[in-house]
Parts: sequence; structure tokens; C-alpha cells
Amino acid sequence: MAGNGTALVIGAGIGGITTSLFLAERGYKVDVYEKNIAAGGRCGQIVRDGHRFDLGATMILMPEVYRDVLRSLGLTMDEMNLRPLDDIYTLWFDDGSRLAFTTDAKRMEQQLESIEPGSFARAKDYVRTGYDLYTVAFKKLLGRNFTRFFEFFNLGNALLLVKLKTYLNHYRYTARFFRSEHLRMAFTFQNIYVGQNPFTAPALFSMIPAAELTEGSMFPEGGMYAIAAKLMERAMAKGVRFHFSAPVKEIRVEGRKATGVVFSDGSEAKADVIIANADLPYVYRELLPPGRKARRINRMKYSCSALVLHWGLDKQYPQLGQHSTFLSDNYREGLDRIFRNKSMGDDPCFYIHAPVRTDPTAAPEGYDTLSVAVGVGHLDQKHPQDWKRLTEKARNAVFRKLRKAGMDDIESHIRFEIVTTPGNWEEALNVTNGSVFGSLGHNIFQMGYFRPHNRDNRYKNLYFTGGSTHPGNGIPMVLMSARLVAERIINEQKAGQTASR
Repeated sequence: MAGNGTALVIGAGIGGITTSLFLAERGYKVDVYEKNIAAGGRCGQIVRDGHRFDLGATMILMPEVYRDVLRSLGLTMDEMNLRPLDDIYTLWFDDGSRLAFTTDAKRMEQQLESIEPGSFARAKDYVRTGYDLYTVAFKKLLGRNFTRFFEFFNLGNALLLVKLKTYLNHYRYTARFFRSEHLRMAFTFQNIYVGQNPFTAPALFSMIPAAELTEGSMFPEGGMYAIAAKLMERAMAKGVRFHFSAPVKEIRVEGRKATGVVFSDGSEAKADVIIANADLPYVYRELLPPGRKARRINRMKYSCSALVLHWGLDKQYPQLGQHSTFLSDNYREGLDRIFRNKSMGDDPCFYIHAPVRTDPTAAPEGYDTLSVAVGVGHLDQKHPQDWKRLTEKARNAVFRKLRKAGMDDIESHIRFEIVTTPGNWEEALNVTNGSVFGSLGHNIFQMGYFRPHNRDNRYKNLYFTGGSTHPGNGIPMVLMSARLVAERIINEQKAGQTASR
């Protein structure tokens, strides 16, 4: 056991909650301080008039990562009340055709062969290769702490980066397997999950659709917030104390040590170890003294964002499965507008989550709950976007495609609408630039050792967890982040205690 030290966690997102539980399991007395009135962060929820909306993540992907992390906490997937999904999602194309992304090999074969004869065998090769990349990446690049320079910079890792196809962009790589533009889109749009452009992201990220088709997906009863709630319940049972409506305005430091935090009301709290689950760039910019690290992080590449329309409807639309993605023939142009112009395409791709399909409690009986996410650029500080205009443009584009898909009356059945723009993400969650997919983007120079480390190099008891530190964005990565930082805290603080004796 690490001993009865004290730990203070800033932020009650999935990363903060899970880290607190790991530390409590090892004997730490832990307090978690959250600026908002409830936990969850980007795994939070909105409930209004009987409709329940997931704020961010809407399904469990890479379930083996969840299973592995939960197992290390003495939990099982069965305790999460999960339902496997027959179809991961349905893709809708502009010509009216559809493709159900499914782990049912026979159905997948029939669909792929109808689009491009011979493509099923190539898809199997793509998935097999991608899942091999996934396994190697998690074992050697994403699933371990890099605490020293030569742990990352060595011949073995140089060869590893070649093996992981970091020198190819994902879309060009996918063209090796498929001639159909629809299939190339179908196997690359997943880059948006982590805020990337598939035309510039490394082919390593073919591991995302490969993992989907190999491991499948799940949805928890009560929505994704149920995962956060279950972890928080377990943490509280282990003695973790959660404090809400407690925004931190400063991390107090003395010499090479963080001593505690100051809250917006002027009160203070101290601890032996400080862990920031708040967005890492925000922590360096707003909570710590100015320094070179903050300036370097400010120059890094940031992920895109999403404009989300939450609709409570008085009618159900069974045409939509639980997860539907509408892919535009103007795929490349739309991505260029997002990543180069920090805006949105004229004919944008978008995603719709309809949780009532597997969880009737997400809406009143006979009603529907829909969340529509449209990819957009992050906040442009030099040339601020007109989000009112872009919201109207996005709404009209969505209605246009839904009418074409046979849902021509949907606008008249919206009871209410809740809009979330990048500015709202930044205000509510302190996410830098409103980059809701995890703030800092993923490229080869922002991964592994190059990504901001999970411990500060000045203040040796200040640690980080969440999407903008190692290993990266997305709920599975954040769960791994929590375990990695907890392991590092336990090892380093125990070593420090031994050395001081």
C-alpha cells in the first residue's frame, strides 16, 4: 500500500473519478473538486421534460479496454448494465443507400459486395491489419508511461512507428483496399471520434474501425453517464469525497511543489498530491504560473469541435437506428472547411444518437430523444465565428437530409431544442478552444513522449489525467490515462517516501 497520503483531484470527469478510485484503493485519502453541479464532464447528461441526452460520448467502443480497466478496480462489465448493439451504426449516403456497420459477418459481406464486388475479402484484411495495429499500439505506445527520453527515442520505437504506419495518411491508406468512395468514407470517418481529419491523420487510426468490427459496441442502461455514476458510487464507497460547485481558480505552488488549490470564493484546500482532470492546456494557461510549457502547449495542434442539437420530439422516427451517420458526397470539402477554415461545410456530415432504441427511459412513452452532432472547427480566437449563423446553417442542412430520407415532418415535432456550440463547451467544461474531442489533437508529434506528460516537470507532485495528456482522447484512452497516472503516482510517491527515510 502507498500509505495514507492525501490526494486532491481537480475535475470530476471520467478521468478524475477513475483516478480517485485507483488512489483510494491504494490507501489515499482523496477529495475531488468539480466546478459544475454534477459529475461526468463530457460523459455527463442533460435531463429535460422526461428526455435524457448524453452530453458527449454515446456508446462504448473498444469494450476490452473498459473490461481491462474495470477488472483492475475489482469491477466487471456486468455491473454496468450493458447491452451489446447488433449494429454499431448505420451509414446513410447521398444516393439513398445505407450500410449497417455490424459485427455480423454474413450481413456485412452482403452489404459490402453489393457496393463493390470483392470488397468483403479486402475489408477483412483491412480489419485484421488494423486490429493488429491496435494491439501493438496499446501494448507498446499507448498503454505505458514514458517517463524518460530514451524510453521512447530508441531504434525499437523508430521501427515501431514505421510498423504502425504513422508515415501514411488514413484516407490514402484505405484506398489500398477499396475503390468505392462510399467505402473509403465508411472506414475513415471514425477519425472524427478523436477530432482528426482522415486526410491528414496517420493510418495507425485504422485501428478504430477495426476495433469496432472486431469487438463490437455496447450501450449502458441510463446512458453513458451511468458509467460515470457507477464509478463515482464505487469511489465514494472507498471513501472518496466529491465537492460540487467548487471551481478552482489557482494551483498554489512553492518551489518545486504544488501545495494545494485556491477556489473562486477564496477558500483553499491542500494535499500531498494534486491531480488535474481539468483540460491540460487550460491548467497551464489559467491555474499555474506562466512558463515555457504553457507557451509550447498553446502552439500545439488542437482538435476540431462539434455543434450539437438536442431535440425532444413528440413522435418517434423508427427509420433511425440508435446510431446513424449521414456521410456527404462533399466529404473532403467538408473536412477542409472544418480543419483549414475552422468552420463547417455547406453540406456537412452529421451523426444522430437515438437512445430510445435500446433504452425507453430516455424519453416519455411514444416520444423520441435525438442528439444531432455536426463537425465544426474549434473556436478561432483571431477571427471569431458567427455561431448563430452556423447553427442555423447546420439545422437546415440536417432537415434537408432527413426530409430526403423520408422524415419530412420532423421539424414540426420538435418539442424543444438545446444547442451546444464550441463556445458552450469552453464555458461549461473549460475545454480550450471548445475542442470537445479532447483539446489537443493527435499526430505523430503529439503522441507518446511528444504528448504532454502526465506529471509536470517543475512541480513533482502535480499530475494530469484526461484526454489532453498521455495516451490521448476518447473514453477508453481516458480510462487508461487514469490507470497510468495512478500507477505513476503510487510508484513515484512511494519511491520519494523511501528516499526520505
